[in-house]
Amino acid sequence: MEQQRTLEILDRVSRGKITPQEALLELRMEPFEDLGYAKVDHHRELRHGVPEVVYGAGKTADQISGIVTALREHGDHNILVTRLTPEKAGEVCKKVPIDYDPVSRIGICGRKSEITASGTVVIATGGTSDIPVAEEAAVTAEALGNRVQRLYDVGVAGLQRLLSKMDILMSARVIVAVAGMEGALATVIGGLVACPVLAVPTSVGYGANFSGLSALLSMLNSCAGNVSVVNIDNGFGAGYLASLINHIGGNRE
Repeated sequence: MEQQRTLEILDRVSRGKITPQEALLELRMEPFEDLGYAKVDHHRELRHGVPEVVYGAGKTADQISGIVTALREHGDHNILVTRLTPEKAGEVCKKVPIDYDPVSRIGICGRKSEITASGTVVIATGGTSDIPVAEEAAVTAEALGNRVQRLYDVGVAGLQRLLSKMDILMSARVIVAVAGMEGALATVIGGLVACPVLAVPTSVGYGANFSGLSALLSMLNSCAGNVSVVNIDNGFGAGYLASLINHIGGNRE
């Protein structure tokens, strides 16, 4: 439920259009909508500032469409559907309008391209193979009102590539470092900048990387104090958290 909708209800009470009891009933009915297969949280934006995000993996196209439709009918915008395959996106698009990005596997319904934070979120990857996870972070952060700058393929195997972008790194409000293999990129960046660094281990690598576990453990053991770690391949979580950090201290004027 949007804050504006809550204010409208309170305004109707103040003008005598509805009684406090009627307003209370409306508010009680708003928290979630039971679709049978999902309970859609309509108070998520009121609590978090962002509508409920739909995790697409494991859901049918009809279920995704039903959830998105319920959110749209309550006036939500920038509704994100993550981990959406191209095939399922095609089916969803027949029922609800979404902008789909096949690299990040994110679909967005009712997109508003508005920058609401003054800082910049920098997304850096160790290699080109990390880009899908990085794009999940980047598209998420952009949808949530952030200016995003991408630095791809700047891993430690060729450190000069990263060092040539020091001006961009030093000007960032928050950095998302996405890397597989040994996951060293996050620690290197953390040692160069003063801002928070969100480390995203990826499942990119050869057999002994244990599907990203080696990068996860390396990042968790980082000696850089400004590095925090999300789960393996969790680009969405990093992009969401980067947005929260970037919005601290007020919105863009």
